[in-house]
This record gives sequence, structure tokens and C-alpha cells, in this order.
Amino acid sequence: QVQLVESGGGLVQAGGSLKLSCFGSGLNFDAYAMGWFRQTPGKERELVASIAYSGGRKSYADSVKDRFTVSTNNAKNTMYLQMTSLKPEDTAMYFCAASEFSTRLRSGEFVHRGQGTQVTVSS
Repeated sequence: QVQLVESGGGLVQAGGSLKLSCFGSGLNFDAYAMGWFRQTPGKERELVASIAYSGGRKSYADSVKDRFTVSTNNAKNTMYLQMTSLKPEDTAMYFCAASEFSTRLRSGEFVHRGQGTQVTVSS
């Protein structure tokens, strides 16, 4: 049974940093394109960062480029999202997801997802 569990969210002031973690059980990160999505009520879900097949190509939304960094640690079966220079508009529920293909992930399709962790950035 596949399970993705996020942690690391919280309340931070604008300009601060947070590091999110996504622990995966029952799946091999090498076999999936992994990504971090964020969602706010009334707004469309956004793929903010993705990494292909554990250490492969990384991509970022323009809104977070140069501020967020995605990475994986295969030994710990964990994906991370290092977020710096946070802005109030980064406030959202962040969740990690896995897809068999990068193209599907970029289209918002995934086969597994976690419950999410809330990030709130105060001004």
C-alpha cells in the first residue's frame, strides 16, 4: 500500500524559510515523477516543483523559481521542498504527489498523493 506523508509546514513571516518533507512508503521514487502541488480555496491547484525519477530533471513554476528547491533522498525515501524568501502569496496547503510520467504530473495527473501540510506566510 502506497502512502505519502508530508510534514514541515507551519507559520512563518515573510522573507523566512521552511523545509517540507514527503515520506513515501510502498513506492520506489526511482519509478515515479514526484512533485509538490499547492492549493488555496478558490484558486487553481498549482504544481510548484517536480523532480523526475529521483534526482532527474527538476522543474519549477515561475512563481517560485530561484526561491524553492526540490530534492530527494533515496536512502530515506523522502522528497523535500526547501522554500526561501517566502511571500504571503505562498500561503497554501502543500501536498506531494507521484505520477508514472512527468508529462502527466505537469498536467496535474497523479496516481498517489499525500494529505498535505499547511504553509502560512504572514506579512
